[in-house]
Amino acid sequence: MSTLQIPTAKVFEPLLQPARYKGAWGGRGSGKSHFFGELLVEECLRTPGTRAVCIREVQKTLAQSSKRLIETKIEALGLGASFKVLNDRIQTPGDGLIIFQGMQDHSAESIKSLEGFRIAWIEEAQTLSARSLSLLRPTIRADGSEIWASWNPTRKQDAVDAFFRGPEGAPAGAVIVKANWRDNPWWGDVLEGERQLELMRYPERYDHTYEGDYARAFEGAYFAGLLSEAKRKGRIGRVSADPLLPIRAFHDLGGSGAQADAYTIWIVQWVGQEILVLDYYESVGQVLAFHVAWMRAGGYEKAINYFPHDGVNENNVTGKQYWDHWEDAGFNCEPPVKNQGRGAASMRIEAVRRLGPKMSFNETTTESGRQALGFYHEKKDEVRNVGLGPDHDWSSHAADAFGLMAICYEAPGRQTVVPEPEENWVV
Repeated sequence: MSTLQIPTAKVFEPLLQPARYKGAWGGRGSGKSHFFGELLVEECLRTPGTRAVCIREVQKTLAQSSKRLIETKIEALGLGASFKVLNDRIQTPGDGLIIFQGMQDHSAESIKSLEGFRIAWIEEAQTLSARSLSLLRPTIRADGSEIWASWNPTRKQDAVDAFFRGPEGAPAGAVIVKANWRDNPWWGDVLEGERQLELMRYPERYDHTYEGDYARAFEGAYFAGLLSEAKRKGRIGRVSADPLLPIRAFHDLGGSGAQADAYTIWIVQWVGQEILVLDYYESVGQVLAFHVAWMRAGGYEKAINYFPHDGVNENNVTGKQYWDHWEDAGFNCEPPVKNQGRGAASMRIEAVRRLGPKMSFNETTTESGRQALGFYHEKKDEVRNVGLGPDHDWSSHAADAFGLMAICYEAPGRQTVVPEPEENWVV
């Protein structure tokens, strides 16, 4: 009997042992897909009769699947005589089968067709919806069955990340590895050249593409470069307030209803030439008392509060201006900033960009706010390729409050004691 030799990167060795759930996450060039492709071929050879399904959230054609990758692995391992490649599936030893499907095409009834399958490999798992994951897991339930997932993280809220890496931790008995380009022993000059090019030309997306970080910056976003530079220079980390200097809170107003805009607050401190971004708050549909409670719980009762021009708008219920409510609650409030008219959004964007090198962000408390800043981008007329100004979406409320901070910023100046005129001197 001949022995099949499959060279395997050390990072993936934990995944060679049986486990109900196996996950590999990280950036481009780590070899995640190649490893699982080889492992699937090995499992089908070692356990004749194995039925496996390769899953994607959306699969319109087989060209979007891993079918070609698996065919290549079969050829490279010299196993062509043991497998039969058909148009839409691959027959494996012992009348086994590998099929390729999109979960979006399944319903609660149709998913039952996968009962009895022993292996499910979820490719590009970051795109899998929570609904699809909840349908798939109880369906793959044969004795010794395994569910594999490979993905490049996009957001913490993605179903696969919440399942494998969420606050509750991984499921009991799950095996998960992080794999990036450094873990690939077959990394070559061409791949390294591409990585360096990405780092040089597209720094805003590099960490997500190659380092397996969450996609914190939308390509072409206004503040993508600013955030990328802040991370590279160590200005995103643990940031503490100076107890002797005032704390400032910058608001963007929202409403109290299911369809209302988000209410956002940035907590910032100006310390010498630095801008310390300490905290971020966002809620949708909550009444004013909810925002006030958050400020008090955070110890920001003495913060100086700044409001946009619509802070002078009257509350539909009380008839009072919004900033009056904050003063009535005992907060120190500056008068709302005057309406800057047309071009106000552009002024805020340029102000933030100009001050970017001064900013340091507290990593844990500003994460959701930085995610919004990294997504804030220009809306375009794709037909004419014309910019239409900032896109008013979920990210714009955080960006507007942050822009308010930038236009209100006052650089520390030199203080000079000017003596009184001589005629006022007392001799």
